[in-house]
Amino acid sequence: MKTIVFDIETRNIFSDVGSDRAEDLDISVLSLYDSETDEYYSFLQEDFEKMWPFFEKADLIITYNGIHFDVPLLQKYTDKINLSEINHIDIFAKIRDVTGKKLGLDGVAGTTLNLNKSANGLQAVAWWNSGEIDKIKKYCEQDVKVTKDLYDYALQNSKVFYTDRNSGEKVEVKLDVSDWENKKENDGLFENSNLNEEPQQMGLF
Repeated sequence: MKTIVFDIETRNIFSDVGSDRAEDLDISVLSLYDSETDEYYSFLQEDFEKMWPFFEKADLIITYNGIHFDVPLLQKYTDKINLSEINHIDIFAKIRDVTGKKLGLDGVAGTTLNLNKSANGLQAVAWWNSGEIDKIKKYCEQDVKVTKDLYDYALQNSKVFYTDRNSGEKVEVKLDVSDWENKKENDGLFENSNLNEEPQQMGLF
């Protein structure tokens, strides 16, 4: 099964474009992990023609908050692929469905794996404005690695952890992963998701 884990950084933030719609933003860098090659790749918006074959052949895509952010934003760049038709595991949505909480990648991965993001979305926008593209690629690829490692841990252990902000205690989140790699599973933009939710630029916190 060909699995793609991906993450997006943007050239701007919601306040810059006067909108809370993910698709109104502009992508600076998309980084992905391809299970077939066991390699990480990064693409500028101008290089997307080289990127689309990864998604065309994908059996499963994995994201953290991709349902309401990465997927709708990426979809505006193509009419050749319907990304919502690709089997999709959004770890953020899976955790939210259990806890009712919107938990950032940094907090969950930090508590579960002792892995942390290397920067944040605001810094990535600043790097774009200063032309420091290599820093964005390095940061985005690190986010993909963290997402992949968190997915692998959850798949193997049927749980993740986060730290409660009030008590400081480590909290276990039990996850039903029995159908995560079943090709009929697709929580994409349809199942277990509230389409009226506001998108979150998760990298900002």
